[in-house]
Amino acid sequence: MAVAGEPKLIVVADPEALAHAAAERVMARIAANPGRIAICLTGGSSPKKLYQLLGSEAWRDKIPWDRVHWFIGDERFVPESDPLNNMTVARATFLDRNAPAGHIHPIPTAAENPDKSAEAYARKLQAFYGSESLDPARPLFDMVLMGAGPDGHTASLFPGYPAVDETVRWVVGVPKANVAPFVPRVSLTLPPLASCREMLFEIAGHDKQPILTRLLNGETLPAVRARSNGETVWMVDQTALPEGIRGGR
Repeated sequence: MAVAGEPKLIVVADPEALAHAAAERVMARIAANPGRIAICLTGGSSPKKLYQLLGSEAWRDKIPWDRVHWFIGDERFVPESDPLNNMTVARATFLDRNAPAGHIHPIPTAAENPDKSAEAYARKLQAFYGSESLDPARPLFDMVLMGAGPDGHTASLFPGYPAVDETVRWVVGVPKANVAPFVPRVSLTLPPLASCREMLFEIAGHDKQPILTRLLNGETLPAVRARSNGETVWMVDQTALPEGIRGGR
């Protein structure tokens, strides 16, 4: 795989256009791999329209569900029955009606604590990958979906937290979140997130304009440090763009 480069910025009109453009990129990555496919989902509000689209009648028949495995980049340490659970939202939105049960890989939150949950998910990822060490020439994921929080966090890697600098462990427990909801988290670290053919950030809405300004200015925040070893794409809608670059780049 290529050495990680600068993110590619793609500007679209609005959240609906963003979801359609993101779905097209997901489908392109699926089409590029004739074998077993791994997609790492994200939580929060940014991917909901995309998930609704992938589960819609117009799109679901395009997905070879028997070949795609679905993981998640971070999870809130709450029961699966809790509406704050990221994978539960993804399952209810599009996965459970379409994907084989054995192809959905949630982070286990019934463990004793977030660290135990992280250890269990790391073992699952390593078993799927077939190794405890990442090979730059063999990505773990075909695509990793990401978002950017108002403080510049991505997954559950918060600015100033030691998890951002983790290079050995694939998954870590995060005892306290920097933003609401203030519940413990479990998060993949930057190395396994980088082990992908494409990392796609979805950033939409006027409320994301301040943090996107900081990201575009290159501030050393987790969402800037998260780069694919392949291609990194920041897909944003017009309302999230800083005034100085309104109209796109």
